[in-house]
Amino acid sequence: MRITGYELFKVPPRWLFLAIHTDEGLTGWGEPVAEGHAETVQTAVEAMMEPLMGADPRLIEDHWQRGFRAGFYRGGPILCSAAAGIDQALWDIAGKAAGLPVHQMLGGAVRQQIRAYTWVGGDDPAELADAIGQRISQGATAVKMNLAGALDPLPSQAALEAMAARAAAAREALGPDRDFAVDCHGRVTPAAARNCARAVAPFRPLFVEEPVAPEFTALLGDLVRDIPVPVATGERLYSRWDFRLPLEAGVAVVQPDLSHAGGISECHRIASLAETFGALVAPHCPLGPIALAACLQLDAVTPNFLIQECSVGIHYNVGWDLLDYVLDKAVLDISTGYYQVPEGPGLGIEVDLAEVRKAAAKGHAWRTPVWRRADGALTEW
Repeated sequence: MRITGYELFKVPPRWLFLAIHTDEGLTGWGEPVAEGHAETVQTAVEAMMEPLMGADPRLIEDHWQRGFRAGFYRGGPILCSAAAGIDQALWDIAGKAAGLPVHQMLGGAVRQQIRAYTWVGGDDPAELADAIGQRISQGATAVKMNLAGALDPLPSQAALEAMAARAAAAREALGPDRDFAVDCHGRVTPAAARNCARAVAPFRPLFVEEPVAPEFTALLGDLVRDIPVPVATGERLYSRWDFRLPLEAGVAVVQPDLSHAGGISECHRIASLAETFGALVAPHCPLGPIALAACLQLDAVTPNFLIQECSVGIHYNVGWDLLDYVLDKAVLDISTGYYQVPEGPGLGIEVDLAEVRKAAAKGHAWRTPVWRRADGALTEW
């Protein structure tokens, strides 16, 4: 079997899809994108695909090593996201060629269903409670919410009380048997991280995510010891080497993104590395159905898996949503709060090529919002 060509589709709301074609009529799908930098990643994919033309797509590890190491300059969000989408597509081809789901090729599933969480919004406790109630009615057993919007370097007492009020509203709406996680989104300065985490701690969140931006990874050890709830991080880390310091710092949960951190191949290694530290894995995935399908394959075989993020109904999805690009929507049904382990070959989903082509004709130009504080200074989005 040989690779004969590929296509890239920039589709709304903010995704990039890759289709790799073979001489045996098999097509593998991947989702190589760094949100807000789709065009840049697209160029990187084109460069990485050039030496793969005519190659056997089943030599997945050799292709991964070449993509990561052969360009001399390596790592980072653009190159690793490009490699991730290619890796997903190659695994999809390999599974389809063998007639097996990827999880069977990785050693077989260790679970039959995969717990997931969805996002909720709401700027005040009343709106948050309504949003959570809607998610519960849809079957959710867990949700995630942002800690706050734009923050000052040292949030005021009022800001801290607002964080606590939102967490209290979430806990009241969910009760003791469901979970919520809090995403700091890197918006909190190291100086404020302890107070912010302590504001929500009494309401027992499942974890507090990215309490500081990734450039402050060296500070995580002290924060983990001081913050009285499990700490999660990893959506802006791109390789097993990037994850070593957070794991040594004692984070409870790692969150590699299978469209950013080298795809299925590398995230499988990251999960195994996390297991040696007693850490859990909760893949980051506010993305499309191909990225989610890749995550589910990894979740199925990961003993230390915790919970899976999904983007159904997320606030980014304007005009198009998670299921709009798949033919059999039942494969990604989450009405019980759990995904079933996909049993179809490859990634286990059928991409609706006609819908993809239609949406790609529209395209998108999604960019990360720019936020400023009241004094005009830039702050984290």
